[in-house]
Amino acid sequence: MATGLSAPTAIGSARAGFWRRFAAAVIDALIVGIVGGIIGAILHSAPSASYVVGTIIGIAYYTYFEGGPQGAGPGKRVMNIRVVDVNTGGAIGYPRAFVRYIGRIVSTIPIFLGYFWMLWDGQKQCWHDKFASDVVVPTTGY
Repeated sequence: MATGLSAPTAIGSARAGFWRRFAAAVIDALIVGIVGGIIGAILHSAPSASYVVGTIIGIAYYTYFEGGPQGAGPGKRVMNIRVVDVNTGGAIGYPRAFVRYIGRIVSTIPIFLGYFWMLWDGQKQCWHDKFASDVVVPTTGY
């Protein structure tokens, strides 16, 4: 069984850089925000209800796209990157994609430190990547 330390040789050392990941996150956030805004407007809901609806949409969106066989939502696809298992290079599956979503919340709490962590991490992993034992890689070769 491969360990996290042998992952670069097991699945290759190429990792998606900060700006590609950032651009993909902005695209995905816009999609989730627009869909949430439309549903909130249709439901004429209170701001707190809109927040709950938006959260549910975000969980469903990221879990479905990142946990699926492509490992990428529209934003990541546009940027030619995807989420893969750190040991095998395969899809992470829906349960781990959900854990990754929860990890995103944790990554934002200390002024987004969990997102910036990839800048000095050897595997270029954010905290939510570590939570789900995944890496974000260019689509070429995976």
